[in-house]
Amino acid sequence: MPRPGPDAELRPADLHASLSDPLLEVMNFLNEVTLRYPEAISFGPGRPYDGFFEVDRIGGYLDTYTRHLEQDLGRSPEEVRTALFQYGRTNGQIHDLVARTIAHDDGIHTDPSAVVVTVGCQEAMLLVLRALIAGPDDVLLVTDPGYVGITGAARLLDAATVPVPEDATGLDLDALRATVRELRARGKRPRAVYVIPDFANPSGASMPTEKRHALLDLAAEEDLLLLEDNPYGFFSRTGEQRPTLKSLDTRHRVIYFGSFAKTCFPGARVGYVIADQPVIGENGERTLLADELSKIKSMVTVNTPAIAQAAIGGMLLAHGCRLRDANKDLIEFYRGNMEALLAALARHLPQDRWGVRWNVPDGGFFLVLTLPFAADNAFLEESARDHGVIWTPMSYFYLGDGGERQLRLSASYLTPERIEEGVRRLAAHIIQRITRGQ
Repeated sequence: MPRPGPDAELRPADLHASLSDPLLEVMNFLNEVTLRYPEAISFGPGRPYDGFFEVDRIGGYLDTYTRHLEQDLGRSPEEVRTALFQYGRTNGQIHDLVARTIAHDDGIHTDPSAVVVTVGCQEAMLLVLRALIAGPDDVLLVTDPGYVGITGAARLLDAATVPVPEDATGLDLDALRATVRELRARGKRPRAVYVIPDFANPSGASMPTEKRHALLDLAAEEDLLLLEDNPYGFFSRTGEQRPTLKSLDTRHRVIYFGSFAKTCFPGARVGYVIADQPVIGENGERTLLADELSKIKSMVTVNTPAIAQAAIGGMLLAHGCRLRDANKDLIEFYRGNMEALLAALARHLPQDRWGVRWNVPDGGFFLVLTLPFAADNAFLEESARDHGVIWTPMSYFYLGDGGERQLRLSASYLTPERIEEGVRRLAAHIIQRITRGQ
């Protein structure tokens, strides 16, 4: 018989320090507010709009992919069964279809062997950071404000992150160069820079084409890798399509993160990373960074689920591996939503009267509203409880101080009618606060 003893108890000090990180706490607060006020109109999530999802299409995509295995690749019934039901190739089964699609849609031409199909883009980030951050002096540079997924992944891995400010056109290149040199002077090794060149999350900023060339040149001069994330690139408000960094990359400086969450559907949890950088062994043998990422992936998720890959692969095939054409209606919907958000703000919060400002993104899901008072958790709680509207404090997206008087609004998940009503409610709350303080 086991001897009686106390129940196991854990304290925060017994757990990884990231679990006590304020970043996790603030995102939990936003989730809790959303759950407490389910009837509120939420500008919080950067989720795709549900109205374009059709359940009965998933079976058709699986059928299309199965026929591809049988007819195009000549697989036997036994091989098809194994491909769909068994563990598969660690780096993915639809890597060739992914390579074909990004060539058509984004002008990125890469060998399929450089593509790693991942469990969402978040796994891709985790794999790349684990591979690149090799020692305690290695540093990841991130835009500030920036996407919490990359900073969160870095903290889970104990990887040091250093912020680089944005300007109106994205990453500030002068600040980047100065930060890199200051880090090296302190004995640190800047390894990579994470950047969203098109319609960044959370700021909505976009990088002009000439600045993209300048960033690539800077990366070569300073021996940096660029981690390009492109979840929103299709969704231009102006119709302009700028080249990705990866399509301009002639020196293997760019590791490219992609996802089918916004262009297909997020429930499949299928993303990918293009890692075509050569890795030279001690005896001169050459592999690709993609092969090294495969080693890590085999110990993290083993492989990306075959059924999820089949559904996405079937969708790619059904549209001739041209998702930009397949997303025309969705592109128009998101363009209309951003226009509706901008128009509603102009109607309900005229800037010349209330001292409220906002940026005008060229596309994507997000814009930033600047207030003449603190946009903190207390104001968010009040917005949800008393006015039925939810948003995200911009302070959540800064590594240090910043964004205290700003909030992020997402235009993706709502209809234009709900956007109009949500802005009306938010404007009423903001004006109430301003007039109350006068």
